[in-house]
Amino acid sequence: MKLSLILSTIAFAVTSVGSAHAADDYNRPPAGNAQYKQCLSYSATIYEGGNEASPIKGQTKAQAWCTCMWNETPEDFKGNLVKFAETRKGKETNKLCEKHSNWSE
Repeated sequence: MKLSLILSTIAFAVTSVGSAHAADDYNRPPAGNAQYKQCLSYSATIYEGGNEASPIKGQTKAQAWCTCMWNETPEDFKGNLVKFAETRKGKETNKLCEKHSNWSE
């Protein structure tokens, strides 16, 4: 019984580390990307705390959240990332990106 508990704990730890590492590997939006810039400016008008440091080195919470949203939406998505996050369809993506950036309401 103890061996199975130890093995499952190790498996969970390895999986958690892999997930955390993957989150740091998001592609940065291209310089001047209008969708990313809109995300930063619009989120600043309706949410607080976005200028605080995120767990991602060199990024604020808003930057980390918008980078995550930009990466997690489909390639052909051209809409407002903040408004998408507030929809039923965007709820899961929002939750993932809130965790990634350590930024939630």
